[in-house]
Amino acid sequence: MAKLRVASFAVSLDGYGAGPQQSLEHPLGLRGPELMEFFFHTRLWQRMRGQDGGETGVDNDFAERGFAGVGAWILGRNMFGPVRGPWPNEDWKGWWGDEPPYHTPVFVLSHHPRAPLAMAGGTEFHFVSDGIEVALERAKAAAGGRDVRLGGGVATVRQYLRAGLIDELHLALRPVLLGAGENLFDELDLCALGYECTQSVAGERATHVILGRSGAAHGSG
Repeated sequence: MAKLRVASFAVSLDGYGAGPQQSLEHPLGLRGPELMEFFFHTRLWQRMRGQDGGETGVDNDFAERGFAGVGAWILGRNMFGPVRGPWPNEDWKGWWGDEPPYHTPVFVLSHHPRAPLAMAGGTEFHFVSDGIEVALERAKAAAGGRDVRLGGGVATVRQYLRAGLIDELHLALRPVLLGAGENLFDELDLCALGYECTQSVAGERATHVILGRSGAAHGSG
């Protein structure tokens, strides 16, 4: 059965999934790139950049797994770009250049409508202003029986967790402390939401923790 899953979502030891002061110059916030160090060394990352090399191993295996069997993505608006409020124009087309790494339909949560945006390599962005459930329905329909990957950011993952809609959450726990930023776990009771740890594997630069549903949730968190 198709799942909604989060993969390779990096968090610090103190629970931050992004640093403070996110901006065009610092899309992951100050010190945010430290969270993604486990990914930047992988063979997958080098291949995505059109380069050879990169490390194999546990970190790369989990990164590769995150892209396998995915038929559509969901992103929060911050993951698409730094523009806030009504779209002033359609000039901004994402962080990734002409060929984003998704190669599937991508559903971007936004309070403000915008026409779909087709990019090279099979990525097409659809902007959904009807809420997270509608975005998930549309993504599942577009995925054609494959999984839907929820890309983030932190606030978006928290919304879907609170609603009990995420089937599997893969956290890449980085051995750093940020002290500030967007905390994934703030005011979330994952036990009450029905999650338990189903796997924990030490990688080269992160510990990979898989959370799955343990049964019916007992509360709203």
